[in-house]
Amino acid sequence: MKLPITERQKVMLSVIYDYIKNTGYPPTFEEMKDKLGVSSNQSVLDLLNKLEEKRAIKRSTSARSITILPYGYEILGKPPLVPFLGISHAGAPIQALQIDGEWQQMPGEISKLEGDVYLVKVSGDSMINAGIDDGTIVLVKEQKEFVSGDIVLAQIGDESTIKRFISEDKPPYLYLKPENPKYNIILFTDEVELKGKVISIVESGQWRATN
Repeated sequence: MKLPITERQKVMLSVIYDYIKNTGYPPTFEEMKDKLGVSSNQSVLDLLNKLEEKRAIKRSTSARSITILPYGYEILGKPPLVPFLGISHAGAPIQALQIDGEWQQMPGEISKLEGDVYLVKVSGDSMINAGIDDGTIVLVKEQKEFVSGDIVLAQIGDESTIKRFISEDKPPYLYLKPENPKYNIILFTDEVELKGKVISIVESGQWRATN
């Protein structure tokens, strides 16, 4: 059930959206107070709490951690924005790098997705036969269930990689498969965690589905 929001809550949502679109990252408390014309952090916190309760936004403990959810974009009637989460390697896993201040608008069909989505820039050539080249930007959707053949963002310790997830009823059973024969498969261990599914690729400014 979608809960209605007040005009003041909608103003706050609009402030967040415009700030992200114009600067590349969510506003701080000071910036939100300035835009709303209030002097109290509590006033801002109350509005954020209400928007979060109504599933218009999502917050985490890190700084500038506001994400507008699909219902929030529906309220505003504006195209969704999606953040660059970082860089992931298509090759041997490397440490994921945080990229701040880079957001892009998403097309309408992707805006209907439930859950968290984010952009990841790929480094390396291990997925070239799946149409994912060095420097390709992919759209990742967080999820907990995967089927064999999905292209996934995997976390291996402190590092991340883009590979195809394979599940078979014969050894090695579970592994991450590159789409370039010069790279070896990565066997599953306790350190391997699948973070999300690659659902789309940005190519020449257009979105296309993964192979």
